[in-house]
Amino acid sequence: MKINREIPVRQRNIVLIGFMGVGKTTIGQLVAKKLYRDFIDVDQEIEKKYNMTIPEMFQQKGEAFFRQAEKDYIVDLCEHTQLKIVSLGGGAFKQEEIKRACLKHCTVLFLDLSWENWKQRLDILIENRPVLHNRTLDEMKELFEERREIYSLHNSRVETDHLEAEEVANYIVDTLKLGWDLYSK
Repeated sequence: MKINREIPVRQRNIVLIGFMGVGKTTIGQLVAKKLYRDFIDVDQEIEKKYNMTIPEMFQQKGEAFFRQAEKDYIVDLCEHTQLKIVSLGGGAFKQEEIKRACLKHCTVLFLDLSWENWKQRLDILIENRPVLHNRTLDEMKELFEERREIYSLHNSRVETDHLEAEEVANYIVDTLKLGWDLYSK
């Protein structure tokens, strides 16, 4: 995948990918604040646009409708904005058009979390994550592993196990600034 050299590295959107519940929104908000950038949670923006929650959208309009809305929003965002911190939904990167647009126009950071640590968050996740409904723990683990493969195309992987959101955000900001300094010379 070629990186778009037309957009200066410092001006690219920073896109956070990772499995649901890894902390993309929380960490993204912290990174945005530290870098004085706007934060965009794609799922929240889609909910606002359609005036319904993601679970309601899945139930009333179906997953295909949601995935199309997600793709349209993200591709447009990647192609027409800069200087944003963007949190993608856990399944967004499954769509090739989204993956291509993000990797071409943005800096993509994969927030990684081990299965064991993710399982500890399950109780607070399951209600608002329709893709987890009616799945066994083994099926959830299979989904977790499938998604990790999907996230393998990224610009940088950030290990989040045993770290607080603030620590992860500080690491991301420090790493980005170092990279920006290297690429601007």
